[in-house]
Amino acid sequence: MNPDKPLKIAVASGKGGTGKTLFSTNLAAFLSQKQKTLLVDLDVEEPNDFLFINGTIEKISDQYKMIPLWDENKCTLCGSCSNTCKYHAVVQLGTFIAVFTELCHSCYACSELCPVQALPMQRHKMGKITTIDSGNLTFIESRLEVGEEQAVPLIHQTHDLVDTQYKDIPIQVFDCPPGTSCPVVAAARKADFVVLVTEPTPFGLNDLRLAIETMQKIQKPVGVVINRWGIGNDEVEKYCDQAQIPILAKIPFDRQIAEYYSNGELVYDKIEYITTSLRQVITAIQHAV
Repeated sequence: MNPDKPLKIAVASGKGGTGKTLFSTNLAAFLSQKQKTLLVDLDVEEPNDFLFINGTIEKISDQYKMIPLWDENKCTLCGSCSNTCKYHAVVQLGTFIAVFTELCHSCYACSELCPVQALPMQRHKMGKITTIDSGNLTFIESRLEVGEEQAVPLIHQTHDLVDTQYKDIPIQVFDCPPGTSCPVVAAARKADFVVLVTEPTPFGLNDLRLAIETMQKIQKPVGVVINRWGIGNDEVEKYCDQAQIPILAKIPFDRQIAEYYSNGELVYDKIEYITTSLRQVITAIQHAV
């Protein structure tokens, strides 16, 4: 562990509904008892960490990407833009150039290669970033606009914000999107360690395998937290043992946790074995990095 830079912990899961938000929020709140901690909700399509964090809104900033705007008065309909765009975001339809903002990757190729500058780039709002002060815990929520299809640019911008404005916070927890697609890779790309939250079911095991393979591809050290331990079977434990993936903690299936969670309450300060599990996890991570 390098004391000169923050410890970045990503919390991910191969599938939704495993308890990733439960773990992320409680881990960050637990750590903030003793030191400044940053919690970042990067599940930008449906962030919900805010349900468990009480604090004061410090700042809300709109986030933009650049997309081309067709200027029909300049356009000669040469077809260069539609032939250039590999994402099919710019399409020539007869005498009309259609720009599909949802498909645009802001690569600037169509704009730069247009011989008559008929596709100048303009700002397009894609989401917002909200910063909340909760004492020793700073919380950042990144939220995509309804209808926007690309989560990755907003996730990248959130990482940039953290690295420029919050680099002095010594421990940082990133709540990643579920699954194994591009947003997950973008969210976990700067992590020093990735905690994969799973459940002891066939679905949990299948998606855990995929998540571990994904993190191995981007060369991230991983550990597993088994949530709702006691239901299902022991196949997840067998797999982790065979694959030499450390199991950091097992959180029992407990109705009391569900009741607190459904009321928007944290549980680390109410259930003793949750505190013990969180302490085990952070100790294991510190030794691993």
